Amino acid sequence: MPFEWRILLLGLAAVVVMFLILVDVSEVEEEMVKTRLKAVPSPVPGSRADSISAFSSPPFSRNSFTSPASGWIFNRTLSSIIRKKVLRFLDAERDISILKSTFKPGDIIHYVFDRQSTTNISENLYRLLPTVSPMKNQHYERCAIVGNSGILLNSSCGPEIDSHDFVIRCNLAPVEEYAEDVGLRSSLVTMNPSVVQRAFQDLSSKEWRQRFVRRLQALSGSVLWIPAFMAKSGEDRVEWAVHLILSHTVSVHAAFPSLRLLHAVRGYWLTNNIQIKRPTTGLLMYTMATRFCEEIHLYGFWPFPRDSEGKPVKYHYYDTLKYQYTSSSSPHTMPLEFRTLSTLHRQGALRLHTETCRLPT
Repeated sequence: MPFEWRILLLGLAAVVVMFLILVDVSEVEEEMVKTRLKAVPSPVPGSRADSISAFSSPPFSRNSFTSPASGWIFNRTLSSIIRKKVLRFLDAERDISILKSTFKPGDIIHYVFDRQSTTNISENLYRLLPTVSPMKNQHYERCAIVGNSGILLNSSCGPEIDSHDFVIRCNLAPVEEYAEDVGLRSSLVTMNPSVVQRAFQDLSSKEWRQRFVRRLQALSGSVLWIPAFMAKSGEDRVEWAVHLILSHTVSVHAAFPSLRLLHAVRGYWLTNNIQIKRPTTGLLMYTMATRFCEEIHLYGFWPFPRDSEGKPVKYHYYDTLKYQYTSSSSPHTMPLEFRTLSTLHRQGALRLHTETCRLPT
């Protein structure tokens, strides 16, 4: 085929793709308008749910946040609509991990945040790649996603969190010392490479390596979700972690997210006018969980240094890290994400827990 014809065909294909995308976006916006009119449950007395769409961004402050402790009703219709819309951008069953059939040892991968930098699929990492998706054909009625905010301290939410059918935890946060407030069960745990440096001192000594292995062994049978291909800076930490998992025969189901996942998640929220820079791990987990969870409950999501009564709240419940999300250099927009999630809570699409939990009677 002549070169000119190839260029013409490629140009026509690009036009068709752009047209389909615009049609898809239009359908999303149209159905979300219908959702506001038909699928939103009666608002909790005193709330503003009747005047806020599921994906709007009204003025918000921590002092104006209405506690979701009472009056919440699950809106199954809206939850199903959101699941359908998310599926147009990503399929968590597929995108939760690349598979062995996708790559072979030695293959070159470009990092998501730095396309100029590359890495090679090592023999060890290839050994950990799943042959099938760890979430294949999985579906759960009630799921808990546990963030790491200090709002969890003294919450007594541990038993309630553990009562869910599937429990997602973020960034290998410790649980045993805080079980009363955060629970012990883990079904899927994320581990950003930076956690190896921040929480385990870059595995710089035998003691820190042992601590790291013990934490992984406590996850026995869980999915360990490692975003290995985001930035070049995490390359060595990923390889160290992979080596220790293999050498100690740690019983976890390793998962390495697809290279398109983060951009697909961001694209979904941008389409709904949520102007996030880079989705946090918590928002990533919620977006993916809509695929395999019916009713989603969020704990430990609170991006403010003080609670609704003005009391200090630690950034993480388990360390002394300070609040830095307000910095213009931060890749995340946590308050905006929280505003979005709290709006979805008011409409019954998810439940956002920010107060103490009731002890079982």
